[in-house]
Amino acid sequence: MRAAPVVLLLLVLTALSPAPAGAADNGEWSVKPADSTITPRSAFELPARPGMTLSDRAVVSNTTDTALTFRLYVADAHNTERDGGLAVRGIEETQRDVGAWGKPERDVITVPARSTATVGITLRVPPDASPGDHVGALVAVDDRVRPGAGSHLGVQRGVGARIYLRVEGPRRPGVIVENVRFSARSPSIPWTGAAESTVSYTLRNTGNVSLALRVCAHVDGVYLGGPAERRLTNVPAELLPGQKVRLSASWPGAPLAGRGDVTVTATADGSRGAGSDSFLTVPWFLLGCLALLSAAGAMVLRRRRKAARAAQPMPTARAAGPADPE
Repeated sequence: MRAAPVVLLLLVLTALSPAPAGAADNGEWSVKPADSTITPRSAFELPARPGMTLSDRAVVSNTTDTALTFRLYVADAHNTERDGGLAVRGIEETQRDVGAWGKPERDVITVPARSTATVGITLRVPPDASPGDHVGALVAVDDRVRPGAGSHLGVQRGVGARIYLRVEGPRRPGVIVENVRFSARSPSIPWTGAAESTVSYTLRNTGNVSLALRVCAHVDGVYLGGPAERRLTNVPAELLPGQKVRLSASWPGAPLAGRGDVTVTATADGSRGAGSDSFLTVPWFLLGCLALLSAAGAMVLRRRRKAARAAQPMPTARAAGPADPE
Protein backbone atom coordinates (compact mmCIF):
# COMPACT_ATOMS: atom_id res chain seq x y z
CA MET A 1 0.00 0.00 0.00
CA ARG A 2 1.35 3.42 -0.93
CA ALA A 3 2.12 5.86 1.84
CA ALA A 4 0.03 9.02 1.94
CA PRO A 5 1.90 12.06 0.67
CA VAL A 6 3.16 14.65 3.08
CA VAL A 7 1.71 18.08 2.25
CA LEU A 8 3.82 21.16 2.81
CA LEU A 9 2.16 24.57 2.86
CA LEU A 10 4.28 27.40 1.46
CA LEU A 11 2.92 30.85 2.27
CA VAL A 12 3.94 34.12 0.66
CA LEU A 13 2.98 37.34 2.45
CA THR A 14 2.84 40.95 1.35
CA ALA A 15 5.88 43.23 1.49
CA LEU A 16 7.12 44.13 4.96
CA SER A 17 6.27 47.77 4.54
CA PRO A 18 2.60 48.52 3.92
CA ALA A 19 3.50 51.71 2.06
CA PRO A 20 3.87 50.37 -1.52
CA ALA A 21 0.48 49.65 -3.07
CA GLY A 22 0.21 46.16 -4.49
CA ALA A 23 -1.05 42.65 -3.87
CA ALA A 24 0.59 39.60 -2.38
CA ASP A 25 1.34 37.85 -5.65
CA ASN A 26 3.10 34.64 -6.67
CA GLY A 27 2.65 35.13 -10.42
CA GLU A 28 -0.50 32.99 -10.65
CA TRP A 29 -2.84 34.48 -8.09
CA SER A 30 -2.88 37.35 -5.64
CA VAL A 31 -4.69 38.56 -2.53
CA LYS A 32 -5.15 42.18 -1.49
CA PRO A 33 -7.59 44.38 0.39
CA ALA A 34 -10.28 45.90 -1.77
CA ASP A 35 -9.20 49.44 -2.60
CA SER A 36 -10.70 52.19 -0.52
CA THR A 37 -12.31 55.23 -2.13
CA ILE A 38 -9.18 57.25 -1.29
CA THR A 39 -6.13 55.12 -2.01
CA PRO A 40 -5.03 51.59 -2.94
CA ARG A 41 -4.01 49.32 -0.06
CA SER A 42 -1.44 46.55 0.14
CA ALA A 43 -2.42 45.43 3.67
CA PHE A 44 -5.37 45.63 6.02
CA GLU A 45 -4.54 48.36 8.56
CA LEU A 46 -7.37 48.61 11.05
CA PRO A 47 -7.64 50.47 14.36
CA ALA A 48 -9.86 48.70 16.89
CA ARG A 49 -11.21 48.67 20.43
CA PRO A 50 -11.73 45.61 22.66
CA GLY A 51 -15.13 44.06 21.91
CA MET A 52 -15.37 45.71 18.50
CA THR A 53 -16.44 43.93 15.27
CA LEU A 54 -14.72 44.99 12.03
CA SER A 55 -15.68 44.22 8.46
CA ASP A 56 -13.64 44.58 5.27
CA ARG A 57 -13.32 43.11 1.80
CA ALA A 58 -10.53 41.34 -0.07
CA VAL A 59 -9.96 40.73 -3.77
CA VAL A 60 -8.54 37.38 -4.96
CA SER A 61 -7.19 37.52 -8.54
CA ASN A 62 -6.51 34.54 -10.80
CA THR A 63 -4.07 35.41 -13.60
CA THR A 64 -3.85 31.88 -15.07
CA ASP A 65 -5.74 30.40 -18.04
CA THR A 66 -7.69 27.92 -15.88
CA ALA A 67 -10.12 28.26 -12.99
CA LEU A 68 -8.52 27.90 -9.53
CA THR A 69 -10.13 26.86 -6.26
CA PHE A 70 -8.81 28.30 -2.99
CA ARG A 71 -9.32 27.62 0.70
CA LEU A 72 -9.51 30.88 2.64
CA TYR A 73 -8.61 31.39 6.28
CA VAL A 74 -7.27 34.04 8.67
CA ALA A 75 -3.92 33.22 10.29
CA ASP A 76 -1.67 34.50 13.06
CA ALA A 77 1.65 35.95 11.92
CA HIS A 78 4.98 35.36 13.65
CA ASN A 79 8.72 35.86 13.14
CA THR A 80 10.65 32.83 11.96
CA GLU A 81 13.49 31.61 14.19
CA ARG A 82 15.83 31.24 11.21
CA ASP A 83 16.03 34.84 10.00
CA GLY A 84 13.22 36.78 11.66
CA GLY A 85 11.13 36.99 8.50
CA LEU A 86 7.35 36.98 8.81
CA ALA A 87 5.40 33.74 8.41
CA VAL A 88 1.88 32.57 9.29
CA ARG A 89 0.41 29.56 11.02
CA GLY A 90 -0.85 26.81 8.74
CA ILE A 91 -4.50 26.14 8.08
CA GLU A 92 -4.51 23.09 10.37
CA GLU A 93 -2.69 24.83 13.22
CA THR A 94 -4.38 26.38 16.23
CA GLN A 95 -4.84 30.15 15.82
CA ARG A 96 -4.61 32.21 19.02
CA ASP A 97 -4.71 35.87 18.02
CA VAL A 98 -5.86 37.54 14.79
CA GLY A 99 -6.34 34.08 13.27
CA ALA A 100 -8.85 33.23 16.00
CA TRP A 101 -10.64 36.57 15.67
CA GLY A 102 -11.09 36.65 11.89
CA LYS A 103 -13.17 34.68 9.43
CA PRO A 104 -13.82 35.11 5.69
CA GLU A 105 -17.44 34.99 4.58
CA ARG A 106 -16.58 31.97 2.42
CA ASP A 107 -14.09 29.23 3.29
CA VAL A 108 -13.75 28.01 -0.31
CA ILE A 109 -13.96 30.04 -3.50
CA THR A 110 -13.42 29.25 -7.18
CA VAL A 111 -12.06 32.07 -9.31
CA PRO A 112 -12.45 31.72 -13.11
CA ALA A 113 -9.47 32.14 -15.41
CA ARG A 114 -8.23 35.71 -15.78
CA SER A 115 -10.81 36.89 -13.26
CA THR A 116 -11.20 38.22 -9.73
CA ALA A 117 -13.48 37.47 -6.81
CA THR A 118 -14.34 39.72 -3.89
CA VAL A 119 -14.88 38.18 -0.48
CA GLY A 120 -15.80 39.75 2.84
CA ILE A 121 -13.82 39.31 6.05
CA THR A 122 -15.00 39.84 9.63
CA LEU A 123 -12.78 40.43 12.67
CA ARG A 124 -14.35 40.17 16.13
CA VAL A 125 -11.97 41.66 18.67
CA PRO A 126 -12.54 40.01 22.08
CA PRO A 127 -13.42 42.24 25.06
CA ASP A 128 -10.19 41.26 26.82
CA ALA A 129 -7.91 41.92 23.81
CA SER A 130 -4.61 43.41 24.92
CA PRO A 131 -3.65 46.92 23.71
CA GLY A 132 -1.10 47.23 20.94
CA ASP A 133 -0.30 45.57 17.63
CA HIS A 134 -1.78 42.26 16.48
CA VAL A 135 -0.60 40.96 13.11
CA GLY A 136 -2.01 38.23 10.89
CA ALA A 137 -3.02 37.55 7.30
CA LEU A 138 -5.93 36.54 5.10
CA VAL A 139 -4.55 33.53 3.22
CA ALA A 140 -5.72 31.92 -0.02
CA VAL A 141 -4.39 28.35 -0.36
CA ASP A 142 -4.42 26.63 -3.74
CA ASP A 143 -6.56 23.49 -3.50
CA ARG A 144 -4.15 21.57 -5.72
CA VAL A 145 -1.32 19.45 -4.28
CA ARG A 146 1.69 19.64 -6.53
CA PRO A 147 4.56 17.13 -6.62
CA GLY A 148 7.58 18.13 -4.61
CA ALA A 149 11.17 16.97 -4.36
CA GLY A 150 10.61 13.39 -3.13
CA SER A 151 8.44 10.36 -3.80
CA HIS A 152 6.11 11.06 -0.86
CA LEU A 153 6.23 14.82 -0.89
CA GLY A 154 3.53 17.19 -2.05
CA VAL A 155 3.34 20.97 -1.95
CA GLN A 156 0.41 23.34 -1.54
CA ARG A 157 1.02 27.03 -2.11
CA GLY A 158 -0.66 29.93 -0.42
CA VAL A 159 -0.62 33.71 -0.67
CA GLY A 160 -1.67 36.03 2.12
CA ALA A 161 -2.50 39.72 2.53
CA ARG A 162 -1.36 41.00 5.90
CA ILE A 163 -3.65 42.27 8.61
CA TYR A 164 -2.29 44.98 10.94
CA LEU A 165 -4.73 45.41 13.81
CA ARG A 166 -3.90 48.01 16.47
CA VAL A 167 -6.05 47.73 19.59
CA GLU A 168 -6.35 51.07 21.37
CA GLY A 169 -4.69 51.52 24.74
CA PRO A 170 -1.23 52.34 26.12
CA ARG A 171 1.66 51.71 23.73
CA ARG A 172 4.63 50.09 25.44
CA PRO A 173 7.60 49.52 23.12
CA GLY A 174 10.37 47.38 24.56
CA VAL A 175 13.33 45.33 23.35
CA ILE A 176 15.94 43.13 25.01
CA VAL A 177 19.29 42.01 23.57
CA GLU A 178 20.64 38.83 25.13
CA ASN A 179 23.05 35.92 24.58
CA VAL A 180 25.61 38.03 22.69
CA ARG A 181 28.53 35.98 21.34
CA PHE A 182 31.54 37.43 19.51
CA SER A 183 33.61 34.90 17.53
CA ALA A 184 36.88 36.41 16.32
CA ARG A 185 38.47 34.98 13.17
CA SER A 186 41.64 36.95 12.58
CA PRO A 187 44.20 36.36 9.79
CA SER A 188 47.27 34.41 10.87
CA ILE A 189 49.52 37.32 9.91
CA PRO A 190 48.17 40.75 10.87
CA TRP A 191 47.13 43.08 8.02
CA THR A 192 47.44 40.32 5.39
CA GLY A 193 43.67 39.87 5.10
CA ALA A 194 40.32 40.96 6.49
CA ALA A 195 39.17 39.63 9.83
CA GLU A 196 35.85 37.84 9.21
CA SER A 197 34.48 37.73 12.72
CA THR A 198 30.89 36.92 13.68
CA VAL A 199 28.46 38.50 16.12
CA SER A 200 25.51 36.39 17.29
CA TYR A 201 22.70 37.67 19.48
CA THR A 202 19.04 37.26 20.41
CA LEU A 203 16.42 39.99 20.00
CA ARG A 204 13.27 39.84 22.11
CA ASN A 205 10.32 42.20 21.67
CA THR A 206 9.02 42.66 25.23
CA GLY A 207 6.52 45.41 24.37
CA ASN A 208 3.13 45.48 22.68
CA VAL A 209 4.02 47.18 19.38
CA SER A 210 5.90 45.97 16.30
CA LEU A 211 9.46 47.28 16.05
CA ALA A 212 11.65 48.25 13.08
CA LEU A 213 14.98 47.93 14.84
CA ARG A 214 18.36 49.51 14.23
CA VAL A 215 21.09 47.20 15.57
CA CYS A 216 24.76 48.18 16.02
CA ALA A 217 27.84 46.48 17.46
CA HIS A 218 30.37 48.59 19.40
CA VAL A 219 33.84 47.66 20.67
CA ASP A 220 35.42 48.91 23.90
CA GLY A 221 38.88 48.02 25.16
CA VAL A 222 42.44 47.83 23.84
CA TYR A 223 42.56 46.26 20.39
CA LEU A 224 43.99 46.39 16.87
CA GLY A 225 41.70 46.81 13.89
CA GLY A 226 38.37 48.49 13.65
CA PRO A 227 36.21 50.43 13.18
CA ALA A 228 34.90 50.68 16.72
CA GLU A 229 31.24 50.51 15.62
CA ARG A 230 29.34 48.74 12.87
CA ARG A 231 25.66 48.64 11.95
CA LEU A 232 24.54 45.03 11.67
CA THR A 233 22.62 43.85 8.64
CA ASN A 234 20.02 41.10 8.13
CA VAL A 235 17.90 42.51 10.95
CA PRO A 236 14.15 41.75 10.66
CA ALA A 237 12.29 44.66 9.11
CA GLU A 238 9.57 44.04 11.67
CA LEU A 239 9.81 42.26 15.04
CA LEU A 240 6.32 41.46 16.32
CA PRO A 241 5.27 41.80 19.98
CA GLY A 242 6.24 38.81 22.11
CA GLN A 243 8.56 37.40 19.43
CA LYS A 244 12.26 36.59 19.71
CA VAL A 245 14.80 35.72 17.05
CA ARG A 246 18.38 34.45 17.09
CA LEU A 247 20.52 36.28 14.55
CA SER A 248 24.11 36.18 13.36
CA ALA A 249 26.07 38.72 11.33
CA SER A 250 29.55 38.66 9.82
CA TRP A 251 31.85 41.54 10.72
CA PRO A 252 34.56 42.20 8.12
CA GLY A 253 37.37 44.27 9.60
CA ALA A 254 36.54 43.41 13.21
CA PRO A 255 39.27 43.74 15.88
CA LEU A 256 42.07 41.35 14.96
CA ALA A 257 43.88 41.41 18.29
CA GLY A 258 43.28 42.74 21.74
CA ARG A 259 41.04 42.52 24.75
CA GLY A 260 37.70 44.21 25.35
CA ASP A 261 33.93 43.97 25.07
CA VAL A 262 31.58 43.84 22.10
CA THR A 263 28.22 45.42 22.87
CA VAL A 264 25.18 44.91 20.64
CA THR A 265 22.58 47.70 20.93
CA ALA A 266 19.07 47.64 19.45
CA THR A 267 16.92 50.79 19.26
CA ALA A 268 13.46 51.56 17.91
CA ASP A 269 10.48 53.71 18.78
CA GLY A 270 12.12 55.15 21.90
CA SER A 271 13.09 51.72 23.27
CA ARG A 272 16.65 50.49 23.73
CA GLY A 273 18.25 47.18 24.65
CA ALA A 274 21.90 46.12 24.88
CA GLY A 275 23.98 43.04 25.60
CA SER A 276 27.75 42.41 25.67
CA ASP A 277 30.38 39.71 25.29
CA SER A 278 34.07 39.89 26.27
CA PHE A 279 36.87 38.86 23.96
CA LEU A 280 40.60 38.19 24.14
CA THR A 281 42.23 37.44 20.82
CA VAL A 282 45.85 37.29 19.70
CA PRO A 283 46.81 36.14 16.16
CA TRP A 284 49.00 33.04 15.91
CA PHE A 285 51.65 35.15 14.21
CA LEU A 286 51.98 37.39 17.26
CA LEU A 287 52.02 34.39 19.57
CA GLY A 288 54.83 32.91 17.46
CA CYS A 289 56.73 36.20 17.56
CA LEU A 290 56.37 36.36 21.34
CA ALA A 291 57.57 32.77 21.63
CA LEU A 292 60.60 33.49 19.43
CA LEU A 293 61.43 36.66 21.36
CA SER A 294 61.11 34.78 24.63
CA ALA A 295 63.36 31.98 23.40
CA ALA A 296 65.91 34.48 22.04
CA GLY A 297 65.88 36.40 25.33
CA ALA A 298 66.41 33.22 27.32
CA MET A 299 69.32 32.24 25.04
CA VAL A 300 71.00 35.65 25.42
CA LEU A 301 70.57 35.49 29.18
CA ARG A 302 72.16 32.02 29.35
CA ARG A 303 75.11 33.19 27.25
CA ARG A 304 75.67 36.23 29.45
CA ARG A 305 75.57 34.11 32.57
CA LYS A 306 78.01 31.67 31.04
CA ALA A 307 80.34 34.49 29.99
CA ALA A 308 80.14 36.03 33.45
CA ARG A 309 81.09 32.73 35.08
CA ALA A 310 84.00 32.31 32.65
CA ALA A 311 85.32 35.81 33.46
CA GLN A 312 85.53 35.19 37.20
CA PRO A 313 89.19 34.59 38.47
CA MET A 314 90.06 31.08 39.56
CA PRO A 315 90.63 30.77 43.36
CA THR A 316 94.40 30.37 44.32
CA ALA A 317 95.60 27.51 46.57
CA ARG A 318 97.04 28.53 49.95
CA ALA A 319 100.71 27.38 50.53
CA ALA A 320 101.22 25.12 53.56
CA GLY A 321 103.43 26.70 56.29
CA PRO A 322 105.21 25.25 59.38
CA ALA A 323 102.96 23.76 61.90
CA ASP A 324 102.05 26.01 64.75
CA PRO A 325 103.78 25.12 68.00
CA GLU A 326 101.61 23.62 70.60
